[in-house]
Amino acid sequence: MTRYFITGGAGFIGSHLSELLIREGHFVESLDDLSTGTVRNIEQLRNSEKYRHVTASLCDEALLAECIDRADVVIHLAAAVGVMLVVESPVRTIETNVTGTEIVLRHSSKKRKKVMIASTSEVYGKSTDLPFREDGDLVIGPTTHGRWSYACSKALDEFLALAHFHEKKLPVVVTRFFNTVGPRQTGRYGMVVPRFVRQALSGGPITVFGDGGQSRCFCDVSDVVRAVYQLSTNEKAVGGVFNLGSTEEVTILGLAQRIIAKVDPKVQIEYVPYDKAYEAGFEDMRKRVPSTDKIRNLIGWKPTKTLDEILDRVIAYERNHEG
Repeated sequence: MTRYFITGGAGFIGSHLSELLIREGHFVESLDDLSTGTVRNIEQLRNSEKYRHVTASLCDEALLAECIDRADVVIHLAAAVGVMLVVESPVRTIETNVTGTEIVLRHSSKKRKKVMIASTSEVYGKSTDLPFREDGDLVIGPTTHGRWSYACSKALDEFLALAHFHEKKLPVVVTRFFNTVGPRQTGRYGMVVPRFVRQALSGGPITVFGDGGQSRCFCDVSDVVRAVYQLSTNEKAVGGVFNLGSTEEVTILGLAQRIIAKVDPKVQIEYVPYDKAYEAGFEDMRKRVPSTDKIRNLIGWKPTKTLDEILDRVIAYERNHEG
């Protein structure tokens, strides 16, 4: 049995990962300040003898150090997430991501604990070199546009993690998540699938930002946490950066149309300019498609669920949790 410590453990991905690890026979200790995670996400885990949750901030260093001391593997998921939150709270975004990661790495280094660092496809910025490969250039927008603060903060997280690997021999693995979706994901901070599904279930309209021609690749959370688990047990992954996502591409307009077809064909689509949805001068990436060759070659991983299957799961979950 391996003891895992998960920061952000009451969040969307953290709660699904905890379930998987417990099913595999491991012990999970979770820490979350519940700023974006919720107790509801972990209700089904709290009676398990293999699970312990602590409601606290990453900045409680004494407590964090104790949790890391007890763990065999640290999985650092806690972060400020979502485009809406990034635009509205750039200070919180930068401080949460950079300071939190620095604290986790510093205390993990003291005891040489393996650390999984969650990063994001946002680090590729405005790159047009598709599909995005882990060794590709990162093209970030100007500092005058707050939208890029999240990408920069997560890129710095990666630099910090890899610096600890090279300088302090800390075993680290970096995973870049590409639009992970599934049951329990919040739409509060701009996550598009739960937002569209909830809008459709309430009768619409579905609000599409921009012209809807921007495309994304959505990967089911069950596939994502399986990959994280497999990477955490593979020594050849240490020191590496891995894209983690689907290569099934869909435009945001196409996504809205699929959800409407599944929920209610009478639901209308409303287009909202980026300036109105976010802030003046907001820039979006037109395409975000990963190369998954690296992770597939190492552990044989690939997504098992199609976009239609993912949407069916999210729609069923939201129908059961309306209100």
